[in-house]
Amino acid sequence: MDKTSIALEADVLVVGGGLAGTWAAVAAARAGASVVLADKGYCGTSGVTASAGPGHWWVPPDPQLRAEAIRSRNARAFGLADTGWMARVLEKTWQSIPRLRSYYRFSPDETGAPRYRALRGPEYMRAMRRYAEDCGVQILDQSPALELLLHLDGSVAGAAGISRASADAWTVRSGAVVLATGGCAFMSHLLGSRTNTGDGYLMAAEAGARLSGMEFTSYYTVAPAWSTMTRAMSFAFARYFDAAGHELPIPPGPDVTPAVAAELLKGPVFANLARMPKDIRARLPQISPNFLLAFSRAGVDPFDQNFEITLRAEGTVRGIGGLRIADEECRTDVAGLFAAGDAATRELIAGATSGGGAQNSAWAVSSGQWVGEGAARLARTSGRRAGEFAAAIGEAGLRPPPGSTLWSREAIDEIVSVVRDEMHPYEKNIFRSREKLQRSLDRLDETWRSVRTSLRGSDVLKAREAAALVASGRWSYRAALARTESRGMHLRTDHPSADARLQHRLTVGGLDRVTVRTDPANALAQVA
Repeated sequence: MDKTSIALEADVLVVGGGLAGTWAAVAAARAGASVVLADKGYCGTSGVTASAGPGHWWVPPDPQLRAEAIRSRNARAFGLADTGWMARVLEKTWQSIPRLRSYYRFSPDETGAPRYRALRGPEYMRAMRRYAEDCGVQILDQSPALELLLHLDGSVAGAAGISRASADAWTVRSGAVVLATGGCAFMSHLLGSRTNTGDGYLMAAEAGARLSGMEFTSYYTVAPAWSTMTRAMSFAFARYFDAAGHELPIPPGPDVTPAVAAELLKGPVFANLARMPKDIRARLPQISPNFLLAFSRAGVDPFDQNFEITLRAEGTVRGIGGLRIADEECRTDVAGLFAAGDAATRELIAGATSGGGAQNSAWAVSSGQWVGEGAARLARTSGRRAGEFAAAIGEAGLRPPPGSTLWSREAIDEIVSVVRDEMHPYEKNIFRSREKLQRSLDRLDETWRSVRTSLRGSDVLKAREAAALVASGRWSYRAALARTESRGMHLRTDHPSADARLQHRLTVGGLDRVTVRTDPANALAQVA
């Protein structure tokens, strides 16, 4: 990463081209900034939204309706959310989605009005790409960022990466950087998550940023056993059975993970969707256009036949954790560095319970625009500082010590396997205990030491991803070990109850030595 073939300058660099990244780029450009967006994949098709049917947290601006929506959600946040931020997200989302009318064909609802709440993911992301292009955003496709650039005072000066198409190295010098790199699915093969390997977390942590809510990374979603198609909405209507066809005592609803996991540890589990109302079945092709495809290809009628299911780990994608938010513009702890979407913690609106598709989508839309506007404002006031010295700070997987031998692809794959072995099994990540967490941490810590001291691969992206996966796993389990209670999705079999003394957020940071701290402000005070 020391030789550059492509050198660009912009007011704002957005890293990541999913839902939050494209909204951030549009907002920054509309605010008058020059914007470069670097996507690890192809902007408009990469990321989890492009393969989904996102339904936003969409509540009309009626004071009673908004108050009830906030009250209902806050009741499930286990004391870690912020009602002021919920109100901000509801209002920003309500204002924003209709702006896509020129780019997206909204389906009519029962009254003939545009259906703004639920969108078709593939078309949504194609629309966002066109919107960004029309706003003048320069898009670098297949151009993963690998490291941040810092000024001597520690503020962000841009980022550097590689072009997968040309193998050229690139740098973008900018007045502000937005990390919209998505969450970390720990290589679970969750549909659309291949680019979600924790890269943004690692880049930010190297610059000194902290993460928050990383203990809440134990979210799993039901899926057909043969498929990675995870659509929680449909399975809210599921009935579950054992291999003998006896119905299991799992009540319908979205929060079935522990109960399903407990049964899967005993043996195969089957489901059917016969309880889904006919009106929802009729709208399913519009709400989740690819959901039924997995069943059609397997020759299964999910409304009439029992089919085998599994649980797919979602990590911080539909978990909660991410980079700590330091102010209302979604800045991180590093000057000039912003975070949006799943790259940022969602505790502010979801607390200790998953934001699912609706809240997470609304957060991506809202936080994306706040960071875009904030980054543009910062770039205007501070300037790009283009001629000033800036250092590339990436280490693990990028700059091994002199004399390190080249790792084989198989050796790097083994690093990824270690992460999967520790972060995926239900008995480790859903049903947690001090003993199990410490055992996993011992293995992840040992793997990190190997990564830090010697990882060097001919495929620098693959090596960097492996390093980010290990780091993300360590942050998750270190925070989980520190939270000696059960709260929300974080379940400790050795501490089965919530502890009122722990009704605060925990931040984690550091590379070789991971530290856990109580957030003194509980992340942020109420925002008016």
